[in-house]
Amino acid sequence: MDDFVQSKARKDIFRLKAYVPGKPIEEVKRELGLDSIIKLASNENPLGTSPLALAALQEGLNKIHLYPDANAYELKQELASFWQVPAEQIVVGNGSDELLLLLAQTFINPGDEVIHAEQTFSEYESTSTLMGAHSITIPLKEYKYDLKAILEAINTRTKIIYLCNPNNPTGTIVEQEEIELFMQQVPGEILVVFDEAYGEYVDNPAFGSGLQYLREGRNIVLLKTFSKIYGLAGLRIGYVITTPAIAAALDRVREPFNVNFAAQIAAQAALRDIDFVEKSRQLNLQGKDYLYQELARLGLDYVKTNTNFIFLDTGRDCQLVFRELLQRGVIIRTGDIFGYPTFIRLTIGTMEENRRFIKSLQEVLEVIPL
Repeated sequence: MDDFVQSKARKDIFRLKAYVPGKPIEEVKRELGLDSIIKLASNENPLGTSPLALAALQEGLNKIHLYPDANAYELKQELASFWQVPAEQIVVGNGSDELLLLLAQTFINPGDEVIHAEQTFSEYESTSTLMGAHSITIPLKEYKYDLKAILEAINTRTKIIYLCNPNNPTGTIVEQEEIELFMQQVPGEILVVFDEAYGEYVDNPAFGSGLQYLREGRNIVLLKTFSKIYGLAGLRIGYVITTPAIAAALDRVREPFNVNFAAQIAAQAALRDIDFVEKSRQLNLQGKDYLYQELARLGLDYVKTNTNFIFLDTGRDCQLVFRELLQRGVIIRTGDIFGYPTFIRLTIGTMEENRRFIKSLQEVLEVIPL
C-alpha cells in the first residue's frame, strides 16, 4: 500500500471489509460470452418497476436540468400520509446504505459499541467501523435472532442495536411477542434500528414492526427502501421514520440534494401503485411455493422465508455451485460471505426464471459430488 495513504488515512478504514455485491449481468456477459442470463442474486423485483413510476419518470424527463428538492417535500408528504406519521419524522436518503452511514455519522463516537447479528446485512458493521465503533456480533440461533444474547451483550458503551427484520440472508423474522419482551428490557438511551427492507413481502401475522415503538415515543429508527418490492433499486432511494429530534439530527449531517429528482418522483408514484405491489407479492408467493416443492424433491434443506429470497443448503462448496450456475447463465449469491460455506441465497424470480434455476441446479448437483 502507498506509504502516504498508510500513514495519513484514518486508521479505521483499514478495518473495513469490502462489500460483495451481486454479480452484474453485463459483467457475466463480458466474462463468459453468454447471451441469456438471469440474475437471482440481489433480491430485485422480477416484475421490474411499477408502471406508474415509469410513467412519472417519462413525464419528468424535461425537468432533469433543475436541481431536485433538497428536502424531498412532496415525497415526505406522501410517505407521511401512507404511514400516518408527521412529515418531520421522515428522512429520505440515497438508498438504505446512505441512511445507515448517516446514522453512524450522527450518533457514533470512537470506542462506542454496536450490536447486530453475526449473519446479517454487512453495512451495519462497515458504517460503524468507519466511525471507530466496535461491532459486537451475535450468532443466529436456528437461523433466527438470539434476542436474549443481544440483551446480555449490552453494556455502558452500547450505542446502537440493529435488527434486520426480516433478516438478510436467512429470511427469518422476529415475532411481535419476542420484540415486545426485548424492547421492555432495552435501556431507553440505546438507539434501536429496525431495518424492514423486506417488510412488504411478509405475510406472517406474527411479524412485529418497529413502528409501534415509535408511536410509543421510543428512540427507534425504522429503515425502509424502494429498492425491493417497488423495483427502484437502480435509482437508489430509501427513507427512515424516527422521532422528530433524531430526524433533525440526521438532517444536520445529510448532504444537500442527496436524493435525485428522478428517484423522488418515481418513489411518489410507486408508493401509490397498490396493484403493482400486490401483483409482486402474489408472484413471490407463487414462486416460493414452487421452489419449496422442488427443493424438497431435490432433497435440499432450506430456511422458510418471509422475503423474496430463499437461503438454502446445497451440501456443496457454495463457490463451486456459484461458478457452475454462472456457466449456465444463472447468477446467485454465495453464503460463505455470511459464514455459511455450503449455502446459497436465491432471489425468487418469475416462474420461468425459477424453473430455469431448478433445472440448472439439478445439473450442478450431479456435476459436483457430495
